[in-house]
Amino acid sequence: MLHLRMAGLLMLMFLLYADVVNSCPAALDPLSLDPPVVIKEYDEGVEVNCTTTLEKYQSMNWRDKTGDRDLEEEFNFVTWSVPPSKWDVTATCKIKLNSSVECSKDLEIIVYKKPNMVAIQPINDVKEGTQHQIQCDIIDVAPVQNVTLIWYKNEQNIKMETFNNKTKTPVNVSSFLSVNVNRKENGARFRCEAHMAFGPRQLGHVTSDTYTLSVHYAPELNVNTDYIVMEEGKDLTLNCEAEGNPPPNFHWTRNGKPITGKTNKFKITKAKITTTYSCNASNYLGSVTKEFGIRVIKIATTTAAVMTTHETSAPTACPLMLTPNELVVRFGDRASINCSTSAADAAGMGWEVPIGGTGFEKPPSVIWTIEKLEEWTIDPKCYITLKNDHQCSVMPKVTIYKTPDSVSVSALTDGPMVEDKQHVLQCEIVSVAGVPNLTVTWYRNGNKVQTETFNSTCVSPCTVNSTLRVTAQRDYNGINFHCEAELNLGPEGPKPNPTSTSEPYIAIVHYKPLIKACPSQYAGLEDDFSIDKVPCQADGNPPPTLNWYYQGKLINASAPLTRTESGRYTAEFVNDLDKSSTFVDVTVEYGPSFICNERYEVVANGKLQQECKADGVPAPNILWIKNGKEMAMPQRWTKNDTGHYKLKATNKHGSATYMLYLDVLFAPKFKEQNSTKHITPGDNVTLDCHAEGNPEPVIYWNYSSAENVWPTTRGHHSSIIVRGATSTNAGVYMCVATNKVGSVTRRVTLMMTGKSTASFMLWWVILLICILLLIILLMIIYHKFCKNSGQYSFINNKESTIPLSNVPPASKP
Repeated sequence: MLHLRMAGLLMLMFLLYADVVNSCPAALDPLSLDPPVVIKEYDEGVEVNCTTTLEKYQSMNWRDKTGDRDLEEEFNFVTWSVPPSKWDVTATCKIKLNSSVECSKDLEIIVYKKPNMVAIQPINDVKEGTQHQIQCDIIDVAPVQNVTLIWYKNEQNIKMETFNNKTKTPVNVSSFLSVNVNRKENGARFRCEAHMAFGPRQLGHVTSDTYTLSVHYAPELNVNTDYIVMEEGKDLTLNCEAEGNPPPNFHWTRNGKPITGKTNKFKITKAKITTTYSCNASNYLGSVTKEFGIRVIKIATTTAAVMTTHETSAPTACPLMLTPNELVVRFGDRASINCSTSAADAAGMGWEVPIGGTGFEKPPSVIWTIEKLEEWTIDPKCYITLKNDHQCSVMPKVTIYKTPDSVSVSALTDGPMVEDKQHVLQCEIVSVAGVPNLTVTWYRNGNKVQTETFNSTCVSPCTVNSTLRVTAQRDYNGINFHCEAELNLGPEGPKPNPTSTSEPYIAIVHYKPLIKACPSQYAGLEDDFSIDKVPCQADGNPPPTLNWYYQGKLINASAPLTRTESGRYTAEFVNDLDKSSTFVDVTVEYGPSFICNERYEVVANGKLQQECKADGVPAPNILWIKNGKEMAMPQRWTKNDTGHYKLKATNKHGSATYMLYLDVLFAPKFKEQNSTKHITPGDNVTLDCHAEGNPEPVIYWNYSSAENVWPTTRGHHSSIIVRGATSTNAGVYMCVATNKVGSVTRRVTLMMTGKSTASFMLWWVILLICILLLIILLMIIYHKFCKNSGQYSFINNKESTIPLSNVPPASKP
């Protein structure tokens, strides 16, 4: 430890005087927090101390969301108060060793809130044979990831659940428990507890109320048929012991005809004749019927003092007592009965038995014993002779039983069970003795479904059969049926009652296909998707075959589908019994592609009549790009939108691009407005008409033709020239510009102003005369110039014009 401290001090000194390391060295841990971890309840205030053992450092502070808090150098600890009403709290204690080295330690802060309540409630009805859902709600708890929910059934822990929600603020969460409902669950108590813990620290728990399960089930009888022999004139109460929830309603019949009786008991008064009574017990879940076969017999009066084999009471005049007075013994076992008397005048007594009998013995007792009873019929009789030579006897009831050699279940109907059809199962009990005491009980998947007793008088071992009629259901497939043969030998018999159980008979039920799961809609990628990839499942026995149909035709389910094969498909499940089908709307998806022209025209302020479409499934998003910039497709196109465009279509399977030219057409538009021109007779005038449009407009004039009017056209510029305007040229000139988008008209009005026409013509005549005179004058001057040719001097004077001087020609040498 000393070496480590020295190394730490040396490293610290190096850091203090050499500013070359910026992070805190791993070997140096100068800070400690007290407490190191804060676990606090919301609204609870907590203070944390940050201390250091270093003697020299620049500063030390806590840093949280509210900022820094610095301390003076001489302090070696700093205290920070955790805000009481915040959920997301973070804090770091920092110590600055020098200008470039800083160490820190983060404080772990956990803010919790216990649940406001934990509530339990059922979600659906509680019916036998269904799955019941129970919901447990934890209200307003944080952080939920530190909560463990425990489910209890009858105070036994049956399920634990944790939660992965990482939020720090209070939330509500729920847990669900599924219970397979049967009548044995009736009255079961459920509750849930929310436990909060942070590692080893337990913060207690909140418990819900107790929810008691009330299972509704159809009535059930322990015995479906009861045969009773009774003495004529006696009374008897029949008990229809049917259990159900809600408690069943009872209806009685006698020989098939309804009789008064609304409870589970019916009293027969002074029975006279053999009769069959039926009791029907029903509630909203089902009904059961029990039959009572009542046989009425007459009993003759007798004074016999000797008891028969099956009677257990002795005449009161015979002073003998048997111990036991009823003997139940397994074939081959030891048998023993003591016969005693309290009569003082007894002369002797003994047992008369074919096997193991005694002689005339002295009272007060004599015992009959046989070590191995191997006779099926034996009637031991104990007798007594009194001193007055009076003799009487008693006979005990002896029951000899034997458990079956085997108990087995088999089907009397050939082949497997078929849904909704009745099948008969047989329980064969081989070599059993004591059949009048035999009860056979049938079970389906461990639940009792039928009980049968027997009226056979068979004493020695015999084989008996019990049958169970089963209307097959698909849920019976794979379940087991078994039977139990129970010898109920009374209070003197062995306990528990000897019981033999068959091996389970596993039912095989054939039933038509039932579609369990098949989506109504399904999508797959072209060339990578075939219809057999649609997850359709059906339950059936024999297992059904799945066939797919499209447009009424059987198809190869493994063949890849193309985009043209989207549509409604039929899934048909078939087995030997029947078939079931359903529809699946299949969408074959594929990447984008364009179906476009290279050039489109659209009228300005209008919409494309024939849009450039991108094909793809799912429908692709289309992006317009012009001059390298992305843009949304305009709802209305303007003439400035003409140009080259790049289109990009994208969906989850890829993208595609396309180049096109969009030509925005617009009607002609004049650059000039309607106008009026004023001219005087003889003027020359030009009327211009200039129009823009796409396509380039055709421009023409509507006017009254004249010899001095000439139209000219240059591109989208058209003019009319009027030379020497006369009064006939005055009027309205209409300029028309037209293209396939529309037409426009511009109007130019010529108005004549100035002198009359005659005066105008006079001026023209005078002008012509002047021109002729000028021409004649020039000709005279020219002629004179040619005649007087010689050398002249020209003088330019701005103020006046000096006539040319005649310079004599130079003399010839």
